Amino acid sequence: MKNRMLALLLGLAGAASSVQAQEEFVVSYDGFYDRLKVVEKGEFEFARVNFYLVDIASLAPCQIQSGKIVTENTEQPLNYTQQAQLLLPFSEKLDKDKAVIVAQPKNPQHDCQIKFQIESAYFTNTHLTKQRLYQLHHEFDELLSDLSGFFVSKLMGFLLPQQKGVKVTFASEPNLSAPGVSCDKQVCQFVVTDDWENDTARFNTLSEVVSVTPWIEK
Repeated sequence: MKNRMLALLLGLAGAASSVQAQEEFVVSYDGFYDRLKVVEKGEFEFARVNFYLVDIASLAPCQIQSGKIVTENTEQPLNYTQQAQLLLPFSEKLDKDKAVIVAQPKNPQHDCQIKFQIESAYFTNTHLTKQRLYQLHHEFDELLSDLSGFFVSKLMGFLLPQQKGVKVTFASEPNLSAPGVSCDKQVCQFVVTDDWENDTARFNTLSEVVSVTPWIEK
């Protein structure tokens, strides 16, 4: 049940997205806007919700050939990365104008869907301290709760997945060894505890931080 709820909240939203067979991917902007608005209203230094176009079967990036944001009267380029992350503006006007996102996958055989991912922004090795990981852990927890909405977070909180800590992906094996830290190749899981709140102890590694995401207990 918890895993199903997590998928709902973080949004492998294949059913909600529109896939026009093997030609272009089209989806309404309003679902992105609603999630971006939650982040804008919160006080998050690092936590963000990002959007990726992924293959339905493999979840690999659906690399994008071209894209645009279209309303009834306007059209503007869609910004995206090589990993098929959609770099969308936070725009009340696009929401009111019923904008849609149109993307042309490089591989026309891909069936694509949107993946909503809670992860860090601007989090680098300089932030790799217990104190900062504690902060990010609680930002993730708050953002997940905010995205879930009042009904789930307040009345059905027992359905929310349990966040145990944070998961850090490095550019190479970080060779970290410390209590509460477990690593498998380039990915390390940090069990964040309350005594980390004011602890400035640093985790030292030469490997660069690539991303940080919530560590959800399954």
